[in-house]
Amino acid sequence: TTKVTIQENLPSINGNAWRFKQVFQNLIQNAIKYSDKDNGTIEVGFTEKSDSYEFFVKDNGIGINSNYFDQIFKVFTKLESTGSSSGIGLSIVKKIITFYKGSIWLESEEGIGTTFYFTFVKDN
Repeated sequence: TTKVTIQENLPSINGNAWRFKQVFQNLIQNAIKYSDKDNGTIEVGFTEKSDSYEFFVKDNGIGINSNYFDQIFKVFTKLESTGSSSGIGLSIVKKIITFYKGSIWLESEEGIGTTFYFTFVKDN
């Protein structure tokens, strides 16, 4: 089983709710999909910065080799060819975040897990 923990009091941000939902949904679904532990964990939270909110989706899944970090945000790039995934999830995530003047990056260790970080600017 995979346990998802969501930090309380996530901030409110203005924009298209459906697009924001896509960002979180894609990252959480990927974390679940690539979970290889009996007790999978996924944490969702944020840190408040001076001009933005920095969100994170952290898992303890299979991890990603650092050679692929840039590649995974490109359309139709999948690191393995099994399953029904189209490989467009992370490119959509990046497009939405970029549209809202944010950025996305990740830290990962194979066999240990992955954390995706992304920012959304605070409303002026």
